[in-house]
Amino acid sequence: MAAVLVGQFHARDAEGRVYSVHEFETVVEGHSLTTYKLAIGDRVTKINDNEFELIQSKTLLTRDSETAAAKKTDALVTPE
Repeated sequence: MAAVLVGQFHARDAEGRVYSVHEFETVVEGHSLTTYKLAIGDRVTKINDNEFELIQSKTLLTRDSETAAAKKTDALVTPE
């Protein structure tokens, strides 16, 4: 099974640190599954369109409106 990078954006924590978040799409049993990870590999949970949480540390992130989601036209396949 492989994940395809479909977008990326920046998000900030409460202290103003910026995180690069990558959005992946995987097809599982005919259904599209979207997952999120930081550029360094930490897993992220989507709370709503603008809020996310780092799974390991429970740090809340807010999508940075200045860096609108960049959609990739050339798919990058990464092994899971």
